Amino acid sequence: MTARLIDGISLSAKIRDELAETVAHLKATCGITPCLAVILVGEDHASQVYVRNKVAACEKAGIRSILARYALNVTSAEVLGKIAEWNADPEIHGILVQLPLPKQFDTDTILSAILPEKDVDGFHAENVGVLMQGGHSCFIPCTPYGVMKMLESEGVNIDGAEAVVIGSSNIVGKPMAMLLLAKHATVTLCHIRSRDIAFHTRRADILVVAVGCAKMITGDMIKPGAVVIDVGINRTPDGKLCGDVDFESAKEIAGLITPVPGGVGPMTITMLLVNTLESAERTLK
Repeated sequence: MTARLIDGISLSAKIRDELAETVAHLKATCGITPCLAVILVGEDHASQVYVRNKVAACEKAGIRSILARYALNVTSAEVLGKIAEWNADPEIHGILVQLPLPKQFDTDTILSAILPEKDVDGFHAENVGVLMQGGHSCFIPCTPYGVMKMLESEGVNIDGAEAVVIGSSNIVGKPMAMLLLAKHATVTLCHIRSRDIAFHTRRADILVVAVGCAKMITGDMIKPGAVVIDVGINRTPDGKLCGDVDFESAKEIAGLITPVPGGVGPMTITMLLVNTLESAERTLK
């Protein structure tokens, strides 16, 4: 058996094309241009790349973007002041603070300052609470949202499936578990300290791995025919990118699998654009 690839690049392109049409229609009929405002603190190379990609994706989709860059020594008060300014601006529909922030910041304080209705990353406690309750009025964190779209695009039957999520972060693991649970999967949430992870992964009809540990999940840990979603992005000693799943051994066992790169990654930014458009559309209501 050789698994079929879930191509995040092509699915992302399809969604972005549809989104660009909706953005153009919103501009033409309602005079509203969706706008995403981003705060970037410091000179972290990965963060700069992520923000550059987000800004470029906005431009291509017809979404306006604003970038506020701050030096590493910026104070929390300055950043909170900018968030307050953007909260009050009706022409800004989404606010994003690029993580991680420098150590002098209390990340929870910064994120909670963003209005829930502009929290297009889905990190505000109010949005997290609505997601936990199974509500639909919240913004969903972009990476788990993208994974759900990938499963939907492949017609994966989640109802009643055994789903195992490896990684319990607030950004991916926990919301991923909640989204799968809302679709009536039986969900097991593990983390890096879980005992005998293979015991759990071998039961999984749907396996989502997001721990940041290169090639942690090998083919012998996977149920034959399972759907394997690899959220991890790691760099090997020779500089190549790889996921949390050992792709070469896993693809011989799984039924569906995401590659790294070219799998979940492109979907994360795409769903950020979707959330920003959704925020702009909500202003009409």
